[in-house]
Amino acid sequence: MSSPWLPILKFVKRYKTAFRQALRPKADRRFAPVLVVLLFGIVSLVSIPLGFADEGHHGKRKWVTSWAASAHGPYPSGNAVAQPDLSFAFPSAQAGANDQTFRLIVRPNLWSDTFRLRFSNVFGTEPITLNDVFLGLQASAGTIVAGTNERVTFGGNSIVTIQPGEYLWSDAVDQSYVKHWTTRLLEGKKLAVSFHVVGTSGLMTWHAKSRQTSYVTNPGAGSHSQDVLDQAFPNSTTSWYFLDAVDAKASPDAFLVVALGDSITDGTASTLNGDDRWPDDLYRRLHARYGDKVSLVDEGIGGNQILGPAVYTPQQPFSGGPSAISRLDRDVFSLSGLSGIVWLEGINDLGANATADAVIGGIQQIVARIRQKRLKIVQATITSSVGNTGGDGAPQVEPRRQTINAFIRTAGIFDSVADFDAATVDPATGSLRAEFLVNSTLGTIDHLHPNRAGYLAMSATVDVNVLSPDDDRDEHDHDH
Repeated sequence: MSSPWLPILKFVKRYKTAFRQALRPKADRRFAPVLVVLLFGIVSLVSIPLGFADEGHHGKRKWVTSWAASAHGPYPSGNAVAQPDLSFAFPSAQAGANDQTFRLIVRPNLWSDTFRLRFSNVFGTEPITLNDVFLGLQASAGTIVAGTNERVTFGGNSIVTIQPGEYLWSDAVDQSYVKHWTTRLLEGKKLAVSFHVVGTSGLMTWHAKSRQTSYVTNPGAGSHSQDVLDQAFPNSTTSWYFLDAVDAKASPDAFLVVALGDSITDGTASTLNGDDRWPDDLYRRLHARYGDKVSLVDEGIGGNQILGPAVYTPQQPFSGGPSAISRLDRDVFSLSGLSGIVWLEGINDLGANATADAVIGGIQQIVARIRQKRLKIVQATITSSVGNTGGDGAPQVEPRRQTINAFIRTAGIFDSVADFDAATVDPATGSLRAEFLVNSTLGTIDHLHPNRAGYLAMSATVDVNVLSPDDDRDEHDHDH
């Protein structure tokens, strides 16, 4: 990360002659105004927050995805965790939202004074109309910091209709308060995305397992997007609806890493609102290495498979969402500033009785597509499911898992291998180590999903140096 003092040093160096003249003990009074101008220049540079100081020195800023969550199906299909009873908030799944306002809480991994939002109706069966879309800084719960809530438009309009099977980006929205903060002060802060569904939505495109509390008004409550307080939002939810990406305007050398996978990537057994999935910890490691030049987003889906299901429709959804192969374009390649992918997947395929050869073939197919995009790929070995009482713990799963992991470790087709298995397995039993299973937030131990300690151990195996983009790679800067 560039030093925040660099612009100041360059400024002083450029005008060093004028500084010498103005600061001489017996300087001509004519230089007094010059000194004032020079000092004002330094003050202006100092007041620029970290992350924006080098804007203009290295070219035009670009869009980089700062937050994302895979739109994986229509509500209520999916694998939500710690979900409150939503029967009053959404009495009918077919009708969906009804004249209601959502306030979704998301954590950007790259801060900027300019964002844009992507809304999705890809699993809807009828058009959805949104109005009064606002973006602001969360204070606590469903409240918003006063003075930060800004209207979001679409082609200059405050109302937008999204057709079934489609998604679209908003216009750029200013978050001027960011200019008065340093990125260090913004770390860990979260955005509140508020929007009103006009009429009924029909089937709601959602991400079930957010592990983050968001808020919804009662049916028929109307528009409350502009409310700073949260009294109009009595319903909480641990899922995200309709929103599937947030972009930030970033420096030209900023880049995005995507964590792709299933429930272990989606964060099952991590802490509610704790941001301690393995991708969260990996982001913090990347941020320590690359500063405000890197973003990481989590595109995990609970129950996801590499290969299946063969057919996915809103009318016949699969709880694990569309296959990784079929969702790669939308959930990964369409994101802005993409440079590399860290991928963990395959245990759900094995639990559905896929062969080792079939899973290896799926891995090879996806890696070939990633290489066509000139992106980096860090492949993770599959963690143990020995002891699981479901399909993932069937007798044939373990030898097939070992075969796939041996392929991953020796194939030589990846930029790097993250050995999640070696970091978490108990060699004596072949199952996950006991310390990675105790105090599970699931309420029970399933011998499949690691706890926070396990996720930290997994993240530590990823070589963050590998994920720096090469200068000759495509920037994948999408201006949709």
